[in-house]
Amino acid sequence: MDFSHSPALEELRHRTREFINTVVIPREPELTKDMTRLERIRAELQLSAKTAGLFLPHMPKKYGGLGLSWTEIAVILEESGRSLLGAQALNASAPDEGNMHLLSHVANHEQQKRFLEPLLRGDTRSCFSMTEPPPGAGSDPSMLKSIARRINGRWQLEAGKWFISGADGAAFTMILSRAFDGDTDLGATIFLLPMDTSGITLKRLIPTLDHFVPGGHCELEFDGVEIADENVLGEVGKGFDYAQLRLDPARLTHCMRWLGIAVRSMEIAQQYALERQSFGKVLAEHQAVAWMVAESEIEIHASRLMIAQACWKLDRGERVRSETSMTKVFVSETVNRVVDRALQICGSLGVSQDIPISQFYQEVRPFRIYDGATEVHKMSIARRLFRRAAGKTAP
Repeated sequence: MDFSHSPALEELRHRTREFINTVVIPREPELTKDMTRLERIRAELQLSAKTAGLFLPHMPKKYGGLGLSWTEIAVILEESGRSLLGAQALNASAPDEGNMHLLSHVANHEQQKRFLEPLLRGDTRSCFSMTEPPPGAGSDPSMLKSIARRINGRWQLEAGKWFISGADGAAFTMILSRAFDGDTDLGATIFLLPMDTSGITLKRLIPTLDHFVPGGHCELEFDGVEIADENVLGEVGKGFDYAQLRLDPARLTHCMRWLGIAVRSMEIAQQYALERQSFGKVLAEHQAVAWMVAESEIEIHASRLMIAQACWKLDRGERVRSETSMTKVFVSETVNRVVDRALQICGSLGVSQDIPISQFYQEVRPFRIYDGATEVHKMSIARRLFRRAAGKTAP
């Protein structure tokens, strides 16, 4: 692996940081006072990002993106992640970023024109409906309870979904459901549905710890929704394969973005530690504080290397399921620890909303759960290792 940045990438990284620092971060205080401004601010920042030539860093040029490799995307999304608004400004935030990736690989021409193109322009938002209320699918997708039955040449969907990020105000959803023809289980299938389709009800916006997801986290009901074959994404029965195609890179892009928040949190804490006097010297001279800063830098460095190695494999066309699981576990836990340490260093100021660390603290905590909880990933990693040890897979 070559860890150096090309002059073009370094110039883009610099421009992205400058954009985040001078255009995006100054808008953050507006949302401390009123989160209802999020959609409007997001739209205004996207116009600015287009003008700055920073829009869609994760997409190929044929889709209007910057045409970066995964290794290059990691550098830019970390920079955008320095603000909770950064990736939204670049139109590279979840769940839209993952949905763009999946649609660009699987959707047919008509579906791309109808669903993907407005999403790429930033004209619409989307959501991905997979998680279900207990006893349905969560971290274990095999528990999927949603059912679409083939009736008179169409599909009729009955489903309950919850914690669907971005659903309120989304133009469409991709819903994962089991498909049946009579008594024959055809397998998990993804359907593309406009959110104004008859039978789709937004039951409630779920109150949550985090607030920076446009459209929030919602509970949805699909009651007798009729679906034409033209709304099937890809092939019937390949829903789990397509979900995995979406999730592997989406886990990495989450890591890239949240790493930026960890970096900025520690920068704020370091500056505070250099200025704040306590017991006759500045905080930076206290060993307890110095160790927190050092431990954070070590873990940030390791996180960046794990992301880079997984991206290197993606760029080579290799599978990265194990790497994304390990990276997601390590980075999500690292980000939480680093932001927690930054808040601790800043003391009462960190708890206040005079600086953004308390807000970061709220927003990063769910990262240890979504896209697969830490414990689930560890279980999957261990399973693969035990299979290898038993001689069932190659090392």
